Amino acid sequence: MASKQMIVAVVAAAAFALASLPGLAVATEHVVGDDKGWTLNFNYTAWAETKQFVVGDTLVFKYNNTAHNLVEVGGPDFLLCTKPANAVVSTTGEDWVTLDKAGRKWFFCPVGQHCLNGMKLKITILETAPPSPQPAPTNPASKLHARFGEAAAAVTALAAAVLVL
Repeated sequence: MASKQMIVAVVAAAAFALASLPGLAVATEHVVGDDKGWTLNFNYTAWAETKQFVVGDTLVFKYNNTAHNLVEVGGPDFLLCTKPANAVVSTTGEDWVTLDKAGRKWFFCPVGQHCLNGMKLKITILETAPPSPQPAPTNPASKLHARFGEAAAAVTALAAAVLVL
């Protein structure tokens, strides 16, 4: 009987901990250039500044593959728009890149003068996203409602655990 009580206590503690979290991290799919895609005459530096990239996110490069392609390079090659001889060039028109580790990544289009004309992207990938501030409820009723939701989640989890036992 003591083990059932221990399981209930552990489940209750876990439910309370989960109810207290502001939200779980979810990977984000970033379509590079948003609705413009991977193309000329777009400011990818400004675009990247409006995004936050974390490990687990995905970049999606959508482009006309008869006019553009994609290469990932190191920083010096990015600055000079130089495609190394051993570089892997993506040409599908919809290339997916999973951000698997923190640090920097550099991409450009090696077709003609596209890179020199700004068709290049540099991003910094964070290990995890910093917690986003949660807006504080402005009135007592809102505060009570938010706490009620947390308590309801904990009680529901506890009730489910008791029923399983």
